[in-house]
Amino acid sequence: MNWLPVIGMILGFMVVYALPISVPGGVAAYISLATLSAMDTMLGGVRSGMEGKFHVDVFASGFVVNTLLAALLAYIGDQIGVDLFLAAVVALGGRMFLNLSLIRRFWLTQRSMVKQQREMEQSTPPMR
Repeated sequence: MNWLPVIGMILGFMVVYALPISVPGGVAAYISLATLSAMDTMLGGVRSGMEGKFHVDVFASGFVVNTLLAALLAYIGDQIGVDLFLAAVVALGGRMFLNLSLIRRFWLTQRSMVKQQREMEQSTPPMR
């Protein structure tokens, strides 16, 4: 598994927790949506890393493009008076739950396979 998304997520949470950041109310919706988009991208990166399909260029471009698109969608929605950010929240939230469930399932399957392999090794008599 490539650890870049995990390290990025941990560092991001540490920075936000450590620094006393205040966000003006006018941009709070954009920042929260961009954060949600970034978290979705990171979970997708973790998932692809566990599946052996992780590529740094795809991860980095997805991170930037998805985050900017989500913020742009919220901005356009504000300009036309429609809560378009809710569509992005629903879509990103659904993807996050899907990625998290697939990560969990992959991890549990790997754990089960390791357990079965250990049991087989212990039950197999040594060859002479």
